Amino acid sequence: MELGKKWQIQLGENLIEIEIGKYAFLTNGSCVVSCGGTKVMVHATMANKARDGIDFFPLGVDYEEKMYAVGKIPGSFKKREGKATDKAILTSRLIDRPLRPLFPKGFYNDVSIVATPISVDTNIPPEPLAMLGSSIALTISDIPFEGPTGSVGVALINGEFIINPTAEQEEQSEMQLYVAGTKDAVLMVEAGAKEVTEEVMLNAIMFAHSHIKKLVEFQEEIAKELNVVKNEKINIVELDEEIKNEIYATCEEKYKLVFAEFDKQKRNELESVTDSEFNALFAEKYPEQMREINACIYNLKKQIVRNKIINDGVRPDGRTVKQIRPIWCEVGMLPMVHGSGVFTRGLTQVMTTLTLGMLSEAQELDSIDNETSKRYMHHYNMPPYSTGEAKPMRAPGRREIGHGALAERALIPVLPSEDEFPYAIRTVSEVLSSNGSTSQASVCGSTLALMDGGVPIKAPVAGIAMGLIKDKESGKVCVLSDIQGLEDFFGDMDFKVAGTEKGITAIQMDMKIKGIDEEILKNALAQAKEGRQHILGEMLKVIDKPRQNLSEYAPKIIKFTINPDKIKDVIGSGGKVINKIIEETGVKIDIDDDGNVSVASNSAEMLERAKEIILSIAEIIEEGKVVKGTVVKIMEFGAFVQFGNMKEGLIHISKLSDKRVEKVEEVLRIGDRVEATVIKVDNKGRIDLKLNKIILD
Repeated sequence: MELGKKWQIQLGENLIEIEIGKYAFLTNGSCVVSCGGTKVMVHATMANKARDGIDFFPLGVDYEEKMYAVGKIPGSFKKREGKATDKAILTSRLIDRPLRPLFPKGFYNDVSIVATPISVDTNIPPEPLAMLGSSIALTISDIPFEGPTGSVGVALINGEFIINPTAEQEEQSEMQLYVAGTKDAVLMVEAGAKEVTEEVMLNAIMFAHSHIKKLVEFQEEIAKELNVVKNEKINIVELDEEIKNEIYATCEEKYKLVFAEFDKQKRNELESVTDSEFNALFAEKYPEQMREINACIYNLKKQIVRNKIINDGVRPDGRTVKQIRPIWCEVGMLPMVHGSGVFTRGLTQVMTTLTLGMLSEAQELDSIDNETSKRYMHHYNMPPYSTGEAKPMRAPGRREIGHGALAERALIPVLPSEDEFPYAIRTVSEVLSSNGSTSQASVCGSTLALMDGGVPIKAPVAGIAMGLIKDKESGKVCVLSDIQGLEDFFGDMDFKVAGTEKGITAIQMDMKIKGIDEEILKNALAQAKEGRQHILGEMLKVIDKPRQNLSEYAPKIIKFTINPDKIKDVIGSGGKVINKIIEETGVKIDIDDDGNVSVASNSAEMLERAKEIILSIAEIIEEGKVVKGTVVKIMEFGAFVQFGNMKEGLIHISKLSDKRVEKVEEVLRIGDRVEATVIKVDNKGRIDLKLNKIILD
């Protein structure tokens, strides 16, 4: 291969350049994808043999953010990159999801994809380049891969779609959409949107796919020019046809009885007993082929469940294809938290809590883009007990982070602005029981908690997960509303749609087959809208709008502005002044460089007291201003008056009266309340006053 060979493609306003053969000589496939000042290096490697004892394809994808790419030193104590950021984990998932369905069944060699942004212009997002580079690295390698795929981002500004938008364009956009697919079909969709209609979303996805086709053809030309040859010596594990026929003949009728049971718990018990019976039988007869036999039994179960749905219209729990599981909700169950809600749909149940805090409690981000903090945080937890399992508790994994981010994205469009509601907001969704679509249940639970907590959201949001059964032989297609665990497990699609009555706020679509066409997408979106509106109706029976008042345990926050030149006076040397205010009132205080002040407290009285003190300190004293204060010190030459909390002015003995005064004590004593007029402020801030009158109680 020629060292550092380059190819270019124009995609919308972007010129994308691919460089192959110059770096990383020992990988199976490697490339550098560039657009402007942003460059992403992507590597694909494969183990020489299949991993023993597994029955799944071991694909690993890592998107590695390096702070040097934007000229930053990491902010951690060790000054080096550590645990992947949430953004990096979410991008790894974006890369993984469209690639995974395109590897052959029975392929058990470890495959690793590592995408590293090595130079980043923060106005040119690296994520679409990393997704594209991953497909290129696999396509030019000898790894068995049924691609290529194309991946693009889409923005919507003033009714116009923009491909691979800049960061500035994304900020103006009504949606942030990523789409991946093959030449023939769409494989993956990830979107956040400001209540766009189903029609607009479908048009955006198909607009993206028109550009994906160009990227796929571009990669095919590169592979042809490089004379890529795939490794034909790789062992694709398959079961002997005679053994397969024996398994089907032996097991089919019993598994049909298992899946005729609509009750999940009873079905699981029957399935467990049946699995044990056949495992023992075939382990004795074919001990060396149990992995392949288990895969065959899985396919048999899958076929039985899918045939009942596609041919009879009967789902595992007896529902029709559009029917939503029974729903019940409650709010306000937890009196000491700021808001709470439970959303239950069938055997799926999520409890969400709301916590409000000052804007200074927003999450700080140390990443390679321009985002430095986020005010709204949604965290999703799925403990083992939610699936009836007894396992050790673990830290949140990629799945939990992904589900949390999806719910967060779904709710951001309806949150009030900082000016309307000056709070940092955290919702935490605890999955109490899981049987499919917990991420969308967490969207619903979060909406309930936000409304229960009095957060003035613009509209309630609900979410639904759609499924798909697509039969290859007959060509029949069945779209399922509100899928449960078994339908997700044996189905071809997991299509999550969240939104309001008005439109879509978030989408996430994953495929287990090689994509879907426009007609299926259109039907799925329409059916999802119908289901979402039903779910919203059930939620609104419990609480139909945000409460008028915040919880008594939530902090009350007031905002006001002071002259930026006075910030140093409010803070004081070493923070002495502001700490004294906090000690006296018990409030929390935030002041930014523009003089915007936020004060938080559970006590309305202390809020007003702190505001009064701060305003008095920050008050600009000018000649002619009338002030009220207390005499705190008497000297031979005059009296010192304290006013505005921390300010002092001098009333010279000559300014105590229009008549001559021999001694200050003839007129004033310590503790007297007086009204005075400012007659001079010198360049050191010293204030001279003239006595107007003594204030009598």
